[in-house]
Amino acid sequence: MIKIPLTLLNLQDDGFHLLMEVIVFNQPFQAVLDTGASKTVFDKTTMERHINPDLLKLSDQLSTGLGTKSMESYVLNIPDLQIGDLHLKDYNVAVLDLSTINFAYEQIEQEPIIGVIGGDLLFKYHATINYKKSLLTLKMK
Repeated sequence: MIKIPLTLLNLQDDGFHLLMEVIVFNQPFQAVLDTGASKTVFDKTTMERHINPDLLKLSDQLSTGLGTKSMESYVLNIPDLQIGDLHLKDYNVAVLDLSTINFAYEQIEQEPIIGVIGGDLLFKYHATINYKKSLLTLKMK
């Protein structure tokens, strides 16, 4: 089992986000843990700072959610996504413009997020969230 500490972020009386550290491109980033997100999504601007933008492949699906009716999305294989002791090689993520979320985080003096860890990863690794202990547990098969 892999245990990942979570940080509970109060969104100024508008609910909470669960934040966790992920390592991408050998650098630590904050990501939102979102059980309602069907797929793991990373921020397009952040990705373009670390990769050749030509590696982003336009998806044939329009993404919904994140405060919009639809937006253009891309896909990208992340060479090494590290979550705690879990290393995911060539992990496929959706890539969207998350600038509105990061702008909102700036307004409450929080560092920007790299993205959202979604249901694809949480389901595959049988995720359990312990809110009392602020802990995410992932199980290897």
